[in-house]
Amino acid sequence: MRQITIKKSVKTSGIGLHSGKKVNLEFHPAPENTGIVFRRVDKNHFPIKADISYVSKLAYATNLTKDKVSIATTEHLLATLRGLGIDNIYVDIDAEETPIMDGSASAFVYLLKEAGIKKQRAEKKYLRIKKPKHYLNGDRRISIYPYDGFKITYTIEFDHPLIRRQTRTLELKSDDDFENEVSPARTFGFLKDVEMLRKNGLALGGSLENAIVIDSDKILNGHLRFSDEFVRHKILDVIGDLALLGYPILGHVVAYKAGHEIHTSLAREIKKDPESYEIVNAGELDFIAKEDKAIQVAEELA
Repeated sequence: MRQITIKKSVKTSGIGLHSGKKVNLEFHPAPENTGIVFRRVDKNHFPIKADISYVSKLAYATNLTKDKVSIATTEHLLATLRGLGIDNIYVDIDAEETPIMDGSASAFVYLLKEAGIKKQRAEKKYLRIKKPKHYLNGDRRISIYPYDGFKITYTIEFDHPLIRRQTRTLELKSDDDFENEVSPARTFGFLKDVEMLRKNGLALGGSLENAIVIDSDKILNGHLRFSDEFVRHKILDVIGDLALLGYPILGHVVAYKAGHEIHTSLAREIKKDPESYEIVNAGELDFIAKEDKAIQVAEELA
């Protein structure tokens, strides 16, 4: 299995969820072993690699900062790149926050599929979990366990009649799994919190067009895309946050009432313990070799 970039450059624009500012975004192919690199075009193309070492403020989003230059609300975009298996890409942006689009990752999936997939010569690399790692903060917790694949079990619990407790386990075996089961799930918030958030300079671009807004007894903007859309969106978030480890992960993530701070804290715990993981080439993994062979046979029979 080889590394992947995109075939051609594509662009879009939108509004930052928290800043409320218009932003233009462009995706460009990148060489092998580049990883995911944001470039602030309004700051002389200043590069910020998607890496856990650059995580800064974590107020309702995952933000990256290098030398006082920031990229905010990166999680949905990073989840899309990881979910579609894209290893190397330049993400050019002319403002400090990625566009929220409709609050999900679907628009990014559509755009990147339009760009197309290009296989590169270098072999794909994975971060394989070798021993369990845990992070707890009160009753909020997250763990990751060794597993031949990438699986997430997530539980949320809210004292609200429209949410309560939701649990979902998803294994991402292909980009179709991400596209169909995760990417449409939108971010959500409570109407009672909107005024507080805006007083603190957050959610200035939020609207019924880009988030599920929940009142005391109803959803203000129509029906849900999934009966458990709320927990699916948390799965989307954790995929994006753990993408900051720099490689696709082989492991089983188990989270309870977590969020960006908890997700990224686990990533830090993994990164600072070299004995907990190893970076492996796809060719070293028997189960991936078997999957590749099955795909090759299917293609030959088609």
